[in-house]
Amino acid sequence: MFENIDFILLITIAFLGSIGHCSGMCGGFVIAYTTAKIDPKWKKTYQAVAHYLYNIGRVSAYTILGFIFGYLGSVISVGMQTKGILFIFVGILMILMGLSLWGKIKFLTLIESSIAETTFFKKTFRTLLDKQTLGSFYFLGMLNGFIPCGFVYFFLAGAVATTSAFYGALVMFVFGLATIPVLFSLGFVVGFLKSGKFRKRMMTASAILVILFGLFTIFKASMLLTGKMPTKMMNKSEVGFIKQI
Repeated sequence: MFENIDFILLITIAFLGSIGHCSGMCGGFVIAYTTAKIDPKWKKTYQAVAHYLYNIGRVSAYTILGFIFGYLGSVISVGMQTKGILFIFVGILMILMGLSLWGKIKFLTLIESSIAETTFFKKTFRTLLDKQTLGSFYFLGMLNGFIPCGFVYFFLAGAVATTSAFYGALVMFVFGLATIPVLFSLGFVVGFLKSGKFRKRMMTASAILVILFGLFTIFKASMLLTGKMPTKMMNKSEVGFIKQI
């Protein structure tokens, strides 16, 4: 398990990144469904529920992915040495993603091979877009949540590092919640969020945090590999493992 997750840091990265990255990548998606599905004559409360369900759909997809990747992490992490190697890999991946968010390299564009152009996605998207039921907003959000996204990959790497299906799902659930404020209000403040200077500053801030988090992850990995990890930095399962050897 990974009970010492820094949720404040994760929420900060997710929120800043949602301004810099998500508003640009998913902004067109949000504007498209808002224009096609939401009737201006609807009451504001009804419109708000529709937007809310769309975002809950995204969070549901992220949580499912977190559960799967966290479980995979629990399968491959069979000991402290393996966990240390896994953390090094995740840390390097985080640093590369941070540098990409900062615009220093093109790492994210290389791994964001979208499924949005597939026949299945287009048909499903069109079907959901033509409906105005509240349920269609939820499933449209889930569809959006499964689209390959480099920023999501960063948090999925963190989900793997938890080596727990439960905590992996929790990490992605928190990530999804932290992105809701920006995407929920995107239709109302789209001009502000798409301001080049503002987005660049938020992107830089989130990139620096991602890089620092990656460096800390590598540091923790080195402590695990050398057996010098302080017990206060470990979770209960790690402490129990140390006592057994």
